[in-house]
This record gives sequence, C-alpha cells and structure tokens, in this order.
Amino acid sequence: MIQQAPPAAARQRAFELRHDIDEHNYRYYALDEPSIPDAEYDRLLNELRDIEQQHPSLIDSSSPTQRVGAAPLDAFNSVPHEKRMLSLDNAFSDDDLTAFDQRLKDRLKSDETIEYACEPKLDGIAISILYENGQFVRALTRGDGSTGEDISQNVRTIKSVPLKLRGENLPERLEVRGEIYMPSAGFAKLNQSAAAKGEKVFVNPRNAAAGSLRQLDSRITASRPLELCAYSVGIHQGLALPSKHTDILHLLNRWGFKINPNMAVAQSINDCIAYHQQLGEKRDELPYDIDGVVFKVNSIDLQETLGFVSRAPRWAIAYKFPAQEEMTQLQDVEFQVGRTGTLTPVARLKPVFVGGVTVSNVTLHNKDEIDRLGVQIGDTVIVRRAGDVIPQIVSVIKERRPDDTREIEFPATCPVCGSPAVRVPGEAAIRCEGGLICPAQRKEAIIHFASRKAMNIDGLGDKIVDQLVDKSLVKNVVDLFSLLQQDIAGLDRMGEKSAANLLNALEAAKQTTLPRFIYSLGIREVGEATARNLAAHFGSIQALSNADEDALLAVDDIGPIVARFIRDFFTEQNNLDIIASLQGLGITWPESEPQNAALENAAELPLAGQTCVLTGSLEAMTRDEAGERLRTLGAKVSGSVSKKTDFIVAGPGAGSKRTKAESLSIEILSEEQLLELLNQYST
Repeated sequence: MIQQAPPAAARQRAFELRHDIDEHNYRYYALDEPSIPDAEYDRLLNELRDIEQQHPSLIDSSSPTQRVGAAPLDAFNSVPHEKRMLSLDNAFSDDDLTAFDQRLKDRLKSDETIEYACEPKLDGIAISILYENGQFVRALTRGDGSTGEDISQNVRTIKSVPLKLRGENLPERLEVRGEIYMPSAGFAKLNQSAAAKGEKVFVNPRNAAAGSLRQLDSRITASRPLELCAYSVGIHQGLALPSKHTDILHLLNRWGFKINPNMAVAQSINDCIAYHQQLGEKRDELPYDIDGVVFKVNSIDLQETLGFVSRAPRWAIAYKFPAQEEMTQLQDVEFQVGRTGTLTPVARLKPVFVGGVTVSNVTLHNKDEIDRLGVQIGDTVIVRRAGDVIPQIVSVIKERRPDDTREIEFPATCPVCGSPAVRVPGEAAIRCEGGLICPAQRKEAIIHFASRKAMNIDGLGDKIVDQLVDKSLVKNVVDLFSLLQQDIAGLDRMGEKSAANLLNALEAAKQTTLPRFIYSLGIREVGEATARNLAAHFGSIQALSNADEDALLAVDDIGPIVARFIRDFFTEQNNLDIIASLQGLGITWPESEPQNAALENAAELPLAGQTCVLTGSLEAMTRDEAGERLRTLGAKVSGSVSKKTDFIVAGPGAGSKRTKAESLSIEILSEEQLLELLNQYST
C-alpha cells in the first residue's frame, strides 16, 4: 500500500506523473508511436489516481484521471457557435471535381493550378473543442451549424482529446474542429461484447460513435473506444497561424492532436483525382470507415478570397465514394437448400445501388438473424456493402413499416423435395431431412465434390451438374466416374471435344490427396484446414472412419460438435459404401504416416506450435502456396481467427479476420513480412 507522501513530494510526483502520462498519450494517439506497454501506462495512471485520492487538493481538471466520466446530466445545453460550422458541397464523379476546380479558377480570374490539401473523410461526428490558454474549456456538436450541444463532459473522457495543449507558445483562445469516430477494431469488440450480453448491437461505427457521444452518463462514453482526428481550426486569438492548411494541421499535431496519416498535398486537380482513386483502392484496409475524400484549397489567403456561400465554403468539397449503405424494400423471401440440407432464407429486394454494385438479393442466414433484426416482408431496410463483403441487411426502419407487412415463416417441408424440414435442438439452422434423395442437396454435394479445392474436376460446373442430375444421369458422386462420352455430349453447350475434356478431367481427378478427398466428402463443418488436420493426424481414410469421438477430439481445431458430425458421417452405411465405391473406381492417394508418429521431428521445426491464418490476396504466391510453405516450417494454418492464433498474414482485401485479429491484439504480418519470414528459414 502506498504511504501518504508529504504534500510537497506528492505535488511533485503528481506533476511528474501527469507530464509522463500526457507524453505517452501524445505518442500513442497523436504520433501513433507508443513508447510503453499498456500495463506500464495503467501502473502510472493508478499511481496518480492514488496520490490524488490521498490529497484531493492536488486534483486538476486537466489531469488524465478526470477522463472517467461524471454524474449523469439531465439534458445537454444548447450553445451558439462563435464561428459557424458549415457543411461541405459534394462531388460524385471526376467531372464534378474538375468542374469545382474550374469554378474556383473562374472566381479567382486565374488559370494557375491550385494546390489542394487532401484528407480522408472520416465517417464520424463533427465536433468543436475550445481551449483557453492551452486548457480544455468545452466541446460542442455541429448541431445546425449555428448552435450545437454542449457535450464537454463526454468529450473529456476521450483519451485522444488533449485536456491541456503541449508547448509554450499557445494561442489565448483556440477552437479545434475534428471528427470523433470509432475505429473498426473497437467497433467489432464493442458489438461482440453487446451480443454476448444479449444487448442490442450497433449498425455501423458511425452510429456507435454518435450513440456514445449522446450519452447523458459520461461514464458510458468513457467505456467506448472513441478517437478524435483534428481537421481544421475555427476561432483563434493571440497567435498567428501558418499560411497553409496542411501546416496548420501539423501545428495541431505538435500541440497534441491526432491528424490523419493519409492526408496529402495535391499540386493540381488531376492529382486530386489520382489521390481519390488510390485511397478508394485501400479503403477497406484502413482501420476506420471513410465515405470519401475532402479537398481544400491549401492556401489560407485563397480560402479567404473565395469565401463562403450560405451553408458551405467555396474552397472545399467532399468527393464521396459509392455509398456503403442504402435504403430499399424487402419484397419477398425465398428459401434455398444447401448441400447439407440447410434452408437459407434469401431476401428479394427492390434493386438498390450500394457499395458500387446493384444489390437485389441478400441472405438472411437463419431464423435467429430474422428475429434479431425484427424484419418482415414489406419492410424498408438498410442494406450495407463494404468493399468485397457480401451485402447484408443491417437494420429495419420500423417507422416506415406499412400495414400490410407479413412475418417471415419457415416452411415445414423442404421447398425442393417435400421432405420434413426440422430445427435440430441447439442449432440455428433448419434442415431438410431428405438427404441424398433431395435433388438440391445432391447437386450441391456433387458441385462441392468437384470444386477446385476438393477433387478439382475441371469443366464440371454448376450448369453441367444441374443437367446431369435433372436427366437422372448422376444420382451421386460415384456415378460421375461411370459417365459415357455420349451422355455428356448430349448436354446443352457440350460437344464431343468438351465431353472428352471432361472425361479426361474425371480420370485425372482419380489421383488426389487424402486432405482433398476428406474435404470433398462434404462432412458438416469440415473445411480445408480441418480436412488437412484429420489427414495428418490419422494418415488414412480407414483410420479416420474407425475413429471414435475421443480420438477425434485429439485432433487440432476439433471440438465436440465437429467430432460428432464426423462420427455421424462415418457411421452412416451409405457414406461408407460411396467411399468404398470411389476407391473401387480407382480414386487413390499417397498414404502417409500418422502425425503422432512424426511429432518428434515436427517439434524441431522453427514454427512448431504456432497457429496462423491467411486472409486477403497475395501477389508473390497464392494463399494455398503460402499455407504449404508455412506448414513445412511446422506452423498450423487455420481457417479462422481465435485467441489461440499466434499471427495472421493479411493481404489486400482482408476483412473480418483482420478486424478480429486487431480486436484480440494478434500480430498482423504483411505479405512482405511473410516473405521475410519464409526466406529466413529457407534452405
């Protein structure tokens, strides 16, 4: 227990701790260069808190301990802005941006190129923060531009907001404007926590940031992962500011504010267009949401010459990206049957352009998701599509619900074969019990069997499989290897040459590997990584088929549910008959030594015991090739990120796996770092 220090010593130590903590906050938030681990930061903060508790007279409003929040307010007070917070005009095409540049030149009566400041347009909440003699005074929302709400108590809790500015030569009064937003990793973690508690999850990071700032209880705001990024100044008195907008931002950074590391200076409007394109390409890799780019005339003198219109500055424009969220109507729901018999509800939407594509169909996943959304047929819904992420319905606008909406009802029988459709206790899915008699499952099972990562039967696509099943030429995967050339040549868009190519592909597919064969069987929850682990662990299909649940649980990444699915598959005689028939037709693979027999050598490999995940696209090699090279070094390559993951390799396009890794503080390697790692151990 800390002994009470004499007041002089306590005062000096409190001063030192505040200085050190402010310095660490500056390095962490403003410079993105943390200098100590979180545990050491917490130790310093706790020591300061203890001193202030023992000596309350030492508590200072700018102390980092005062970010924890205060008693709830009854309401927010409205306060006039001393200088209006204006909106921005928008551009939606290169032509719009070029026309903006020409308007400025016409107004300036000059053909000289204009230098622009380029900044990512963060999708957050605009805020105004007033400082007097370097001390935090108040924070206001944008409101209607003339009047905002005083949310000082909430903004004080945000660690990237300086409570006291750094340096000596500070303005007497300074209004800093910026965007308060929620980073993607923090948003994912917040929603995971809410879902685990059965609470409502947020639709997107912007809504989460807005909801967090609107809390009357600032202790709730303090618990949310919010950050501030400064983008301009409003009023300023007592100090002349630099003559360029970007130089002002760098000055704010020196005073303690975070600015966007992706901002740039463009020497012409063509450079602005190039910047917009480049940022759009890396948009999904950024650790926060953006909805466009803001271009501002960089010269403050030119800004003042150009002036304002009623609601926006003439010298700035926001070039928006295609919207990631749009409203549309859910017109109907149909049910598709997958290869494992799962009935998946698919929403048929009034077509809407979102995220750069026209979306008309969106999966609703299962009944639990429908219940969570509270969605009905006829509802107006918000559809979100970010990058290459599959479109999804994120919320329902219940205020627009018409009187004739209908609840979504799951069918009692399979819409394809008429067999009973039941929900297995403990599972979200409703499944058709038709098994191999269900044409939908039969087709999907064959398509999966022939897919590139399974048996890799080139030329056996969805449409060919549809015809083979519909014409009763194929009832299961065994029948594929008994097809005759005239059977195939008689199909639509197939001739003698195409038929011969497919027969050759079927023959070539007979030489495969045990992991591919296991994966091709379509066992529930057995993906590529699990199939590979099973093959390595047991070494043969016979040993796998004889394994009981205890033996299966000894395999990496396999829990009780997957073990039961595997055991159920191999206790079904029809499945064993199909495997035997396939082997009888000549499908074979090299037998391998069970993993247990090779553990001693494996333990000596440089990455032994480490689990990694590959996500996004790679340029130097495919993900499969990268996975194989990592396995030769002893690493286990998993398909999902968990607390057991040691590192992930994230290429362009990495999405939810990267976000989850960030939320779990898992090491993230770029492709360049992966190559360095592989080369380090190459022989």
